[in-house]
Amino acid sequence: MVLPLNKPNLSRQRSPAEVSACWATAYPYGVDVYSVDIGRSDAAKRLALLRDCIQKTLNEWSSQISPDLVREFPDVLECTVSHAIEKINPDEREEMKVSAKLFIVGSNSSSSTRNAVDMACSVLGVAQLDSVIIASPPIEDGVNLSLEHLQPYWEELENLVQSKKIVAIGTSDLDKTQLEQLYQWAQVKPNSNQVNLASCCVMPPDLTAFAKQFDIQLLTHNDPKELLSEATFQEALQESIPDIQAQEWVPLWLLRYSVIVKSRGIIKSKGYILQAKRRGS
Repeated sequence: MVLPLNKPNLSRQRSPAEVSACWATAYPYGVDVYSVDIGRSDAAKRLALLRDCIQKTLNEWSSQISPDLVREFPDVLECTVSHAIEKINPDEREEMKVSAKLFIVGSNSSSSTRNAVDMACSVLGVAQLDSVIIASPPIEDGVNLSLEHLQPYWEELENLVQSKKIVAIGTSDLDKTQLEQLYQWAQVKPNSNQVNLASCCVMPPDLTAFAKQFDIQLLTHNDPKELLSEATFQEALQESIPDIQAQEWVPLWLLRYSVIVKSRGIIKSKGYILQAKRRGS
């Protein structure tokens, strides 16, 4: 599912070979929504905001298309609304810092990382993101996050740095041992690590000491452990487009971006991009 802010192109045809539904979409929905300081919202409000963004985007998109397309709902579909995202003016690019945090939602290959970054660059009209933080990938209950879980995604981030699609890369919710293991193994070192203040009110001293030694910036966040579940996405999809078989569609990744005016520290825009696919495609 893709809802970027460019002009709707509802008649576009795709090759039959493209079987995965490219539902990568941006939800900057409305100044009224994003004037809320989501950085200070609690987890429940953040989840509700994201669900509301998905529904509003899908509602507007579905109201603009032929009912026949909704009923048939092909394997590949681009959902586009005309006022979703403002592309960055090339003349103003040097004045802006474009940051993103990537959440891997479903069991998926590391190619999700490149897909997400490519989509964000395309949607925002830039050649490069200034920083990307990757949230811990999903793992089975009862299993501790290890370096092996992170390596495929980090290798793809490193490739993106080397190809100049990203300037700096960072991690989220790694403790001192995990961060040290990643740092020692990685070719492109993490320049930041986010810590969830819901789990610790004070930065762990060992993590602080390690980060200071190797010049890694420690940041805080309050994202819930699961920002978007499969069930939540399917509920929003079903309510927005009743004729669709929502259980056939699963989210793959979610990217949250922000565009900040460097000289003033003001957020110019922020939003989400989501990709989902039809089961079995």
